[in-house]
Amino acid sequence: MPTAYVLLNCELGHENEIINELKKLPGVVEVEGSYGVYDMIVKISADTMDKLKETITWHVRKIEKIKSTLTLIVIEGQGS
Repeated sequence: MPTAYVLLNCELGHENEIINELKKLPGVVEVEGSYGVYDMIVKISADTMDKLKETITWHVRKIEKIKSTLTLIVIEGQGS
């Protein structure tokens, strides 16, 4: 199953609002706040790579108050 981790930078003070929006999206498995360069990390899975890309491009990246994203697509079969 195609999976990606998306690192987000958000406008200060809007983290909870963004987390609530992300949790409504299809395929969002986990949302966690983080300290450091990025404000949160989102794990997303989908049935196909096209659906995964669609969720990231047309849903996650369109949420207001998200300033930037960095997407890491998992290599299936490598690792665990």
